[in-house]
Amino acid sequence: MTTAEALRRFRPATVRSRVTVAAGLALTAAVTLGLVIMYLLQADSARRTVQSQVRTYATQVQQSASADGTFPSPLPASSLDPAAEAQVLAADGRVLAATRTLSAVRPVYDLPPGATSPVRQKAADGVVPGEVTVYGEHDTVGGQPVSVVTLTPTSLLAQVNETFARLLIIGLPALLLLACATVWLVAGRALRPVEQIRRAVTDITDLSAADLTQRVPEPGTDDEIGHLAQTMNAMLARLEDSASRQRRFVGDASHELRSPLTAIRAGLEVGLAHPDRAPWPDIATRAVKQATRLEALISDLLLLAKTDAGKAAARRGRVELAPLLAELTETTAPVGVAVSVEVPPGLAVTGATEDLSRLFRNVLDNAVRHARTTIRVTASPPAAGSTANGLVRITIADDGPGIPAEDRDRVFDRFVRLDASRELVSGSTGLGLAIVREIAIAHQGTVSIGAAVEGGALVTVTLPAAGDAMS
Repeated sequence: MTTAEALRRFRPATVRSRVTVAAGLALTAAVTLGLVIMYLLQADSARRTVQSQVRTYATQVQQSASADGTFPSPLPASSLDPAAEAQVLAADGRVLAATRTLSAVRPVYDLPPGATSPVRQKAADGVVPGEVTVYGEHDTVGGQPVSVVTLTPTSLLAQVNETFARLLIIGLPALLLLACATVWLVAGRALRPVEQIRRAVTDITDLSAADLTQRVPEPGTDDEIGHLAQTMNAMLARLEDSASRQRRFVGDASHELRSPLTAIRAGLEVGLAHPDRAPWPDIATRAVKQATRLEALISDLLLLAKTDAGKAAARRGRVELAPLLAELTETTAPVGVAVSVEVPPGLAVTGATEDLSRLFRNVLDNAVRHARTTIRVTASPPAAGSTANGLVRITIADDGPGIPAEDRDRVFDRFVRLDASRELVSGSTGLGLAIVREIAIAHQGTVSIGAAVEGGALVTVTLPAAGDAMS
């Protein structure tokens, strides 16, 4: 087993566990580092204090000498450290004076001439147990050179070490246990809404009973988890709307596809039932008409699928409006309907020629089906300094019956027909204006319907102007 596999195997399974372990390790490192720093500071402070005490005691011993150079016997105890001991040594190594404990003892420490650090002697064995702090100083008392040696057990340092050991052995585990328990509880409380969200999403997306109308519980907090719940609910709302539209679209498409197929099949079955008497030319004519309608419907469905996938207008360039609209009006204008086109020469938009041609053809087809005598197509360049700056405005107006105000937005939905009987006779699939809207959106444009001056419908399309469009 490799090191990476071992780490993955022993990695905590839940976020709560990982947060607790990470917090415990970080706290362990931080507390241990703090204790080490505190120990070093306190040990250094204790060492300095002890050294200061033995130096002060040496000064006290020197001041206890009389004018003739004699010292009291025994030497006075230290005013700062009752455990401190002292010896006054002559130049030849004799003990001139000492504290009560060391009065009958040979020199325990010697301070050679010129030296600043006392040297431990064999006499110290058994008399000066354990670790001690020693200080030595040369002096002249009564005209005679002497050496003053003071020492004290390092009890203060031992206390610091004991305290540090107690904190490290007892206090640190207790602190870490308390901290980990606190992190475990806090993490569990913080992650509880996440677990509720997970369970709710699992219930919602269950393949056996998917219900996109449900929503995940929101904790009501203005933090990351609250924002996550709000985002999840917004996503579920979009999914619900998308699924609803998809089901409606599939149902409508199935119905629309079934109608021409049923008509073709019914005609053929009647003809086959009476092959010698069947009007085969009429049956073939009707079948071709229904097949044409079926082909147009499939073509519209494929185009809508392309726009839904975001693939509309994939290749864009400069599209001149005047020749495009002129060609479309020539091919779609029926007998008895006058079509006028007013487009400034050179006016261009940015887009895909094929898609824009389909957009305007659908609008013109809709106008042709309802116009009585006139269709008017106009285009205006971007107006400098206006809110429409950068957008070309194209309008197509007819003098037909118009569209009621309450239906002007609804007609852009798929398979919506305001007059189903007329639309079926004319061969409309009910997808024309839906395709217009999708193509306009794909080109960063808009489309809307209003009332024309002539009383009919006024379709307004706005599209981004080409870089060198007229202004």
